[in-house]
Amino acid sequence: MTQKVDRVWSNARLLTVAAGGPNNIEGGVVACRAGRIVYAGSQADAPAMDAPVRTDCDGRWITPGLIDCHTHLVYAGDRAGEFEMRLEGATYEQISKAGGGIASTVRATRAASEDTLVRQSLARLDRLLAEGVTTVEIKSGYGLDTETEARMLRAARKLGAARDVSIRTTFLGAHAMPPESPGDKDAYIARVCEEMLPAIAREGLADAVDGFCEGIAFSPAQIERLFSVAGRLGLAVKLHADQLSDLGGAALAARHRALSADHLEWTSEAGAAAMAAAGTVAVLLPGAFYVLRETRLPPVEALRRHGVPIAVSTDCNPGTSPMTSLLLAMNMAATFFRLTVAECIAGVTREAARALGIADDAGTLEAGKSCNLAIWNIEQPAELVYQIGFNPLHARVWHGTQSEES
Repeated sequence: MTQKVDRVWSNARLLTVAAGGPNNIEGGVVACRAGRIVYAGSQADAPAMDAPVRTDCDGRWITPGLIDCHTHLVYAGDRAGEFEMRLEGATYEQISKAGGGIASTVRATRAASEDTLVRQSLARLDRLLAEGVTTVEIKSGYGLDTETEARMLRAARKLGAARDVSIRTTFLGAHAMPPESPGDKDAYIARVCEEMLPAIAREGLADAVDGFCEGIAFSPAQIERLFSVAGRLGLAVKLHADQLSDLGGAALAARHRALSADHLEWTSEAGAAAMAAAGTVAVLLPGAFYVLRETRLPPVEALRRHGVPIAVSTDCNPGTSPMTSLLLAMNMAATFFRLTVAECIAGVTREAARALGIADDAGTLEAGKSCNLAIWNIEQPAELVYQIGFNPLHARVWHGTQSEES
């Protein structure tokens, strides 16, 4: 029986990234209907399909559309001056304590209108999309008051309306202390929990809640309070954990069944084991590692040993990872952290989807999932990780709609 479908991509090589199935398929076919994959596999096994649009991929590789699962994409201003300070020897903590860092972006973002935030952020988003990204997570955290945090999240949602991309929004009110109240962290966390987060939840602006658990940010006890409120409101949680010290952030995230714990340079063996037991994804952020000139590597061997899923992301932000290339993030993850090619590609597809709680809909080439694809001018998948400053994207497909070919 012939199936009616909307579009078929044939004569392709498929990197399905599916767990437990064949990953590399020569002579592959992808078919979609109503924006969803109905078949992804070999031509030899494909059912008969009637499609009004057929695309011959001429042997190109198709992967799932890439997923950038940790970004701070929406903000105003820049922090190029702080980059110069770091070149002269200032540390992240020194810059933060001097009133720079996150606080400087907070001032610029509070002064920006929603339309300004959208306009400035679109330029960054477009660079990600040009590399085959089809899903982006965007955090707030540069407002640190209810009005600006909500404005940032609305701007993030508007980016999704302005472009063919899936946007996941995360409330990061517990990112830093606001400039006007630098002292009492407990009082600020109380405001986040009692005022800001409930207001964000009522408006339906966030898909998840994040926090920064670190000596220069918030304590484990303060994050516990935040996560308890998030749980009562039915929101998933994730955590900036163990970036600069080991405060037990990975284990804290695991206790609350967090979608992910991110950074993890100082995570202990016990933290890795806790994440594995909870199903919490490790999100590695080599851009921040590079910019901050860190020397402490995340415990990749421990994560592997315990079977923790590993994702990779740009951490696009104005201060510590001003990067809008997920391809470069993969190269850095391989070079700095010694991830394999397979781990890097899974890290920006299958495991990135898990880190956002959308693995049922995205991240692999499998029937039933959204038809988000990246079609590449490459001879082997390793080129996606190996090349620096070169974009081999041929075409990008979001919900079955193909972009202009490059």
